[in-house]
Amino acid sequence: MTKLTDYTRHADALAHANPKALWDLFDGDRDQLNIAHECIVRHASGSGRPAVRVAHDDGSDAILSFDQVAAGSARFAHWLEDKGIQPGDRIAFMLEPSLPFYISLFGAMMTGAISVPLFTLFGPDGLRLRIDDCRPKLLITNREKAAAARELEGVRVVVADDGLLDEIASFPSTYVPRTRADDLAAYQYTSGTTRELPAAVKHTHRALVTLMFAALYGTGIRPGDQFFCPSSPAWGHGLWHGTLAPLALGVTTGTMAGRFDPTRLMQALQDYGITNLSAAATHYRLMKNTGRAGEFRFAIEKLSYTGEPIDPATLEFVDATFGVPACSMYGTTEIGVVLVNYPGAGDFVVKPGSLGKPVPGLKLEVQTPEGKPTPPGVVGELMLWRRGGWETTKDLARIDEDGYFYHAGRADDVIISAGWTMSAVEIESTLLMHPDVLEVGVIGVPDATRGQVVKAFVVTRRTGDEGYAKELQRFTRERLSQHEYPRHVAFVRELPKTPAGKINRKVLRDRERAQQKLTEENRSVDA
Repeated sequence: MTKLTDYTRHADALAHANPKALWDLFDGDRDQLNIAHECIVRHASGSGRPAVRVAHDDGSDAILSFDQVAAGSARFAHWLEDKGIQPGDRIAFMLEPSLPFYISLFGAMMTGAISVPLFTLFGPDGLRLRIDDCRPKLLITNREKAAAARELEGVRVVVADDGLLDEIASFPSTYVPRTRADDLAAYQYTSGTTRELPAAVKHTHRALVTLMFAALYGTGIRPGDQFFCPSSPAWGHGLWHGTLAPLALGVTTGTMAGRFDPTRLMQALQDYGITNLSAAATHYRLMKNTGRAGEFRFAIEKLSYTGEPIDPATLEFVDATFGVPACSMYGTTEIGVVLVNYPGAGDFVVKPGSLGKPVPGLKLEVQTPEGKPTPPGVVGELMLWRRGGWETTKDLARIDEDGYFYHAGRADDVIISAGWTMSAVEIESTLLMHPDVLEVGVIGVPDATRGQVVKAFVVTRRTGDEGYAKELQRFTRERLSQHEYPRHVAFVRELPKTPAGKINRKVLRDRERAQQKLTEENRSVDA
């Protein structure tokens, strides 16, 4: 029987992609389904075939087989039951990719408990907010984080070390899951500041099935790929597209542990013979900035990115370095991936900088504030048709004459100056074309005459001074519009980032408001 994974063309996706065809990829059905079984157990054949390759920041590699993860997950599941863990209990774990990480993730799901992956760089405030919200029975972490974690009330902390592995080794290496498809499997926290708690998105085991449309057509994943995703599995892209989707198809995946190093990433891509890479836009930009890509040999056949648009200079780098189109996949933790560029589809034209077209079966529109579709080229709010009505993505976009979608920033990233509407994303992309600009964040700041003006925070390899600021202003005006340039330029050593690696414009806006308030208070005192 022909399966969806046997097709690669865009036309075939439109003709054959349907819910029944998705379910044919899995052992489970609409009643009984378990993510751990689908991703790990059914692929554990005794052959020692690798499930995950982990590139550590010290240059070492860890290769974990399906057999190893399946046996460890089963033992961990039995151990959880021995500790009194019940279906529906939350099991949180704050670990780098490792054997303890994967057996915690899948072992909890096996029992019907709910896995809660947490970012390893959370400070005390960020961790406390999430623990208070999900109230896990156990928090699995490493020895370095354990002391701070034990200061939290109402949660038992377990150190994931050799002692834990020795303790679970006495339990059986097989486990038969009994979860229903609609049972909760994971809580996923969106990225945000440590003092503001983003909502936990609650995923059922069935979510693995609905995910596969986005995986098949967003990352282009197919059996036989050598896959790699450097994004942390504590976040949506790293967990669902970097871990669960490839493993569900029996594809070996790869990731990174420890401090991110773009040169280490390129080394791993070469050493592992990676043919399919899915990463954040920032990862590609950082690889470009090393200037060392020419030292490595790559075998990339399919390539995708997410998180934010890629600037033109980085797109040029991707084309020159990997020789395949950079395919955007757009979505959020809340709504999933909804716009894709069908990597590997020879009949789909990838337009540079485009978000692509909808995943099969989905309907999206760019709309005016009155809820009407915008004409091509006009920026509006990106809306998704769901459950019989239009749902906002909280993003701005535009379409072209061929039905391709283009990102125009978050709704709160629009800058209105003297009646002109400007996109922070567009100005950032233009500034990143300058050869000396490494990173940039753009926001609107108050102005007595114009309402708002553009301010750019620039990370650069040059010394920042007034002459350089004017050079960047001219550079932007010549490429956009005479009014569309940063009237204020600040040179900074680094930019605030979300835990997922995106530039955090909200922090820039908050800092600017605080600085303005302080300036006004000082003026009041002087007066």
